[in-house]
Amino acid sequence: MPEDLNGPGPAKSKTSFGFARVGEDAKQGLVNEVFARVAPRYDLMNDLMSAGLHRLWKDDLVSWLSPPKGSVPYAILDVAGGTGDVALRALQASGSGASAVICDISAEMIDIGRARGGGARLSFVRGNAEALPFAKARFDAYTIAFGMRNLTHREAALAEAFRVLRPGGRFLCLEFSAVEVPLLDRLYDAYSFNAIPALGGLVAGDSAAYRYLVESIRRFPDQENFTLMIENAGFERVRYRNLSGGIAALHSGWRL
Repeated sequence: MPEDLNGPGPAKSKTSFGFARVGEDAKQGLVNEVFARVAPRYDLMNDLMSAGLHRLWKDDLVSWLSPPKGSVPYAILDVAGGTGDVALRALQASGSGASAVICDISAEMIDIGRARGGGARLSFVRGNAEALPFAKARFDAYTIAFGMRNLTHREAALAEAFRVLRPGGRFLCLEFSAVEVPLLDRLYDAYSFNAIPALGGLVAGDSAAYRYLVESIRRFPDQENFTLMIENAGFERVRYRNLSGGIAALHSGWRL
């Protein structure tokens, strides 16, 4: 269990790990442990938890990205996308000139993605979103789906996204967000805090990991505040679209 650092003692750099407060230097290791444990059942649990909606949301992301057809070179970086869900969709929607790199810090998630295949246009790199192992202005698109909320320093990750995009490049983030439909918010809370950990225990044998994932959603900035963070990173024409009443949101920005 993560240590609660709210008690007496010398001040420490702290961040949230779900509802707990942990040292900033400890969070990444704790997140890595969660994804190492859930990787074998990650895609199945996504289907069960969202009743398949996550597939539609990812389709919406790729549709909004609208990658070019034909042989036009187009380089996509999919961050925290180890199992390949988004990258494979983007390549299927692209022309033959498109390629994708999946960058994920979890070796276990990357193993799942590699097992799914994807051909010569898809490659995998293990790396941290807060210090990407890529040159400046290398990619035309940066996508991240349900990974941003697990990062310790989101501002650093957004700065890295801006750095690796070429001028004219597109940033797209799909993340759970703040429900904006009355009554749905209360129903969603009840489902999240009760059914999802129980489902995680039954299917993945790990209710604690899914309790953390639910709590991490509540710690993530709402639509307007995350929009400000993207703008502060230097992106322009920043917009968002609510999905399923705000259960998830798509955020878009351009590196101009």
